[in-house]
Amino acid sequence: MRERQIILAPADLTWKTEIRVRFSEVDAMNVVWHGEYVKYFEDGREDFGRHYEGLGYLDFYKHGVRAPMVDLHLQFKAPLTCNDIAVVETRYINTEAAKICFEYAIRRKQDEKLMAVGRSVQVFVNQNGSLELWCPEFYTEWKRKWGVI
Repeated sequence: MRERQIILAPADLTWKTEIRVRFSEVDAMNVVWHGEYVKYFEDGREDFGRHYEGLGYLDFYKHGVRAPMVDLHLQFKAPLTCNDIAVVETRYINTEAAKICFEYAIRRKQDEKLMAVGRSVQVFVNQNGSLELWCPEFYTEWKRKWGVI
């Protein structure tokens, strides 16, 4: 089976978050455990939502909407180790569909080496857990505020 490469698309908005790799995140070989990269993506999304005000997790709750993850891809390029500074570039990819798309590039700050790339897709559900087929009004307003529509 042929490996599918993640190719980063042009981003509409980006934000960078620095994370120091902690001892608790590495294995016996001093390599970051693979599951931590998903947490780094989430750290990047949370920081992105704070910077581009109005897209934080609590904003969704305030508007009676949830945004569960339905698709997540991760490709490792090189290992991070304890005390490395990881720079997570969170890239917002606009779409007209009722979903939120992000791409990620994790680089080691010391030499800017690409360590991992990924992408994620979240959809909207209401408080009853039913899928929303249209973008919530607050999300459309957020997109207008930040100039992505």
